[in-house]
Amino acid sequence: MMKPQQIMIIDDDADDRNFFQEAINNISPVIETHICDSGIQALALFQENKIATPDFIFLDFNMPLMNGRECLVELKKILQHKITNIIILSTSDMKEDMEDALRLGAKLFLTKPNTFQELCIMLKGVLEGSWQKLFSHPASSDM
Repeated sequence: MMKPQQIMIIDDDADDRNFFQEAINNISPVIETHICDSGIQALALFQENKIATPDFIFLDFNMPLMNGRECLVELKKILQHKITNIIILSTSDMKEDMEDALRLGAKLFLTKPNTFQELCIMLKGVLEGSWQKLFSHPASSDM
């Protein structure tokens, strides 16, 4: 039997974290989800070995204290030899943010959807590995 997927969400917005958790439960109740309200909290979990390496990390780009760029750089240092897909999930749709995130090592940059149904479809695509087809961005093909 395969072990359930493990994912982490790092987002400072409580509503977005709850929305995300509800969407994950809707997709599959066996997915293990770890929720952090800041990059600082997430990095501490890894540095203190309090969490197994997740399959996916969904990282908000616009956060106080430590923004998504800073957190992404630190996560890449900590997880350098681990296979973890770091997905930026942000309200930003600026090309510069997208290119920056992909250059820093994010696998994907997604703009947060407006509806619960859109979020479920997006997350299901990412978790099933069909995101390369569904969400390809021109910037990622240049890498």
